[in-house]
Amino acid sequence: MTIKASSIKPRDRDTIISALRAGVVPRLGLQHIQVGRQREIEALIRDIERIGEGGSSIRFVIGSYGAGKTFFLFLVRQIALQSKLAVCQADLAPDRRIHATGGQARSLYAELARSLATRTAPDGGALRNILESYIQKATERASKSGVPVETAVREGLGDIREMVAGYDFATVVAAYARGYEDGNTTLQDNALRWLRGEYSTRTEAKADLGVRTIIDDGSFYDGLRLLARFVRIAGFGGMLVCLDELVNLYKLQSSQARKQNYEQILRILNDVLQGTTEGIGFILGGTPEFLLDTRRGLYSYEALQSRLAENSFAGNGLADYSGPVVNLPSLTPEELYHLLERLRDVFAGGVQEKWLVPDDALTAFMDHCSNKIGDAYFRTPRNTVKAFVDLLAILDQNPGTKWQELLGQVDISEDRQGSSDLDVAADSDDPDDELATLSL
Repeated sequence: MTIKASSIKPRDRDTIISALRAGVVPRLGLQHIQVGRQREIEALIRDIERIGEGGSSIRFVIGSYGAGKTFFLFLVRQIALQSKLAVCQADLAPDRRIHATGGQARSLYAELARSLATRTAPDGGALRNILESYIQKATERASKSGVPVETAVREGLGDIREMVAGYDFATVVAAYARGYEDGNTTLQDNALRWLRGEYSTRTEAKADLGVRTIIDDGSFYDGLRLLARFVRIAGFGGMLVCLDELVNLYKLQSSQARKQNYEQILRILNDVLQGTTEGIGFILGGTPEFLLDTRRGLYSYEALQSRLAENSFAGNGLADYSGPVVNLPSLTPEELYHLLERLRDVFAGGVQEKWLVPDDALTAFMDHCSNKIGDAYFRTPRNTVKAFVDLLAILDQNPGTKWQELLGQVDISEDRQGSSDLDVAADSDDPDDELATLSL
């Protein structure tokens, strides 16, 4: 089986190769290495369409370490950007979580706000562009109606002022517009700091912007809702929030801290299921243990377990893609073979005549991996992919080298990150305990 070669941009080629050799997901060119999971992608595309129509969605993307969760999230992010949504993303970490009292939730919000991306600013930092796009629209309305620009800016934010913390949000947007019109960069920067959740005290925010509130730990979710509403007012379809590495919540030492984070997730889930929020979607990536463990995972919280339980009719070849949980299936050997074909094509820049290895080498490589680590070579393919890219890198840089001579030297190990790395010490009662140390 062969694939039809197509031209691949040098930038995409280099990004894909560098990222995969480092064991991380590339930010560019994902379409060149995507295989399988068509039905899962179709389900998320329907979510994106729903968000663009003013609805909301939430999905828990569940897969083992190395099975491709992060790749899947990046692919959905790319689709959302092409669908004229704004997208923000962040990984949970010791200093970033959904609920906290020591600044960790505000830190997560700030990371999401800084990462805000659009189709014209795909690498993040798009909040300033979104603000200025809104101001330009308000300026056009002002010139037509004969009112001051700031008046048009405030009138356009009427819906936001009715939301929690919306009055101050609208005030800050108006302050940015005033700074934009007057050329006051300090005022613009202060407004951006507030909108990104970078103020740590109300006193400083009041002195700089005249507002009495800030986006803090307690307003993490409300801040995202405000941002999503503003994005829609500015002319975008809505906002998609991608949160990865939710296993960090599973690894919290404090049972109280875990419960509080799970309660925040429940609040978001209820709002989406009940249709009380609009123009915003959430994708949360985690491991099976994070979802299913009845002592530390989401299933330890009864209200979440009942809402996230699998459809009892699913199974025996039947699947339900309408529920909030999307279980990423393992790649099949055939899909992994197709992935190796695509990687070979990436190295050749899409030019078939420059392929470094023939089809026989792909089959031989898979047989070698199977003998080394068994079925894990295609069920959690991260290490398999990295080893294959390393092999191609040697062949690319050393013309005349025979792949048969290198194959026996390919060292591959099973990806064992996961529950074995978990520190399951007795639960603490301190809600501000830090996350267990991770090596991801």
